[in-house]
Amino acid sequence: MRADVHGAVQSLLRDQSVAELTIAQIAERSGVHLGTLYRRWGSLDGILLDVVTERLSQSSPMPDTGTLGEDLREYARQAASDLAGPEGKLLLRALVAVRLGNDEAGLPPALSRRFDELGELLDRAAARGENPPTVQEVFEVVIAPLVAGLLFDTQPQGPKALDHLLDRLDRITGQG
Repeated sequence: MRADVHGAVQSLLRDQSVAELTIAQIAERSGVHLGTLYRRWGSLDGILLDVVTERLSQSSPMPDTGTLGEDLREYARQAASDLAGPEGKLLLRALVAVRLGNDEAGLPPALSRRFDELGELLDRAAARGENPPTVQEVFEVVIAPLVAGLLFDTQPQGPKALDHLLDRLDRITGQG
């Protein structure tokens, strides 16, 4: 049933935007009764969050190239890829809905795990004697601009845009 619902969401998002998506459409496309969807996920945002969490849990492993600069560049490429296309908008919508709907809500476990893994990547660099930024600095310099670009539909395109963010991160770490 869960796979059918996830497949329906992904199929519907190929034909329309997240803003147009309804729980009734998901029920019809998945063959899962509307009442079952509400009992299991509670709302459309609950379904979307489950789809996003599944997607994040399948993300590529954290890079370990042996150098901080290359690790961060690969991490940024993965983050940009995760935020690209309709799945990025789905992630943003689900996170905003959960955070605004519940002041006590934390990050989805898969997203928390990604931040923990980023911390481990930075700890490895420190153990090698490199000068890594903090997780917060990586978030502020790389992730936040990618999310803002997605939110406001001003996401810069191409490798040069990502290179600009990484050059800023290099300056913070003293590598550029």
